[in-house]
Amino acid sequence: MSAQCFEKCASRRHRDGELALGEMSCADRCVSKYLEVQTKVGALLQKFNEEQVAQQQNLAGMQQQNGGK
Repeated sequence: MSAQCFEKCASRRHRDGELALGEMSCADRCVSKYLEVQTKVGALLQKFNEEQVAQQQNLAGMQQQNGGK
């Protein structure tokens, strides 16, 4: 993430020891977007995992009802 945001936001002719205001703003937005996406992906993966657990539990219940066949 840091490499991608730096590549996108830092000037190619960057010679100062610190980033310019525009570069800092760009990097801040880039990191914010990255973290927002990671949060959304994490929530989707959690939901998928919960659905998988429910399906496994339902399957185990059906197998018990059928005598383990």
